[in-house]
Amino acid sequence: MPRLFTALEIPQSAALSLSLLRGGLPGARWIDRENFHLTLRFIGDVDHRTADDLVNGLDRVHRTQFDLSLVGTGLFGSKKPHSIWAGVQPSAALNALQADIERVCQRIGLPPEPRKFMPHVTLARLKNARVEDVVHYMNGRGNFSAGPFTVTRFVVMSSRDSVGGGPYVVEEVYPLDIPGRKRRAPHWN
Repeated sequence: MPRLFTALEIPQSAALSLSLLRGGLPGARWIDRENFHLTLRFIGDVDHRTADDLVNGLDRVHRTQFDLSLVGTGLFGSKKPHSIWAGVQPSAALNALQADIERVCQRIGLPPEPRKFMPHVTLARLKNARVEDVVHYMNGRGNFSAGPFTVTRFVVMSSRDSVGGGPYVVEEVYPLDIPGRKRRAPHWN
């Protein structure tokens, strides 16, 4: 059974900026630059029929390309930090895309995502990191920014059964419409 999620890929220019945040924190397992992504919806381990339904349902999502910027850093797990992330500048277009994907997931029978959508790019997973070290690391990196970059597509990715961090494989690609260009109606012969 594939473990799936929908995501935005991070372009090389932004990934390079993110990779400069790596290092200087004992107990951190840093995500490789080629595995940076912004998760739109975690799907999980599903059977092949559900995966096919998801892929077909996502074909009906039609949104326009938009710009996105990465800003700031943060962490999950305040008393026992477990991951560090780069934030995303608020974007109505991003939220609309994510909501469309959530609707498709529920339409094919997946349970609603229980967590509120909080767009971010995971930088590192932490194991046995001291809170003092994490605070020191975060204090020096709060003013991070990268972008803007144009989001031209979203993808379905798969991952191995692991503790996270990749490698990830792009399984399906869904291009976003170019602003100002009308979608052509299908031509049937």
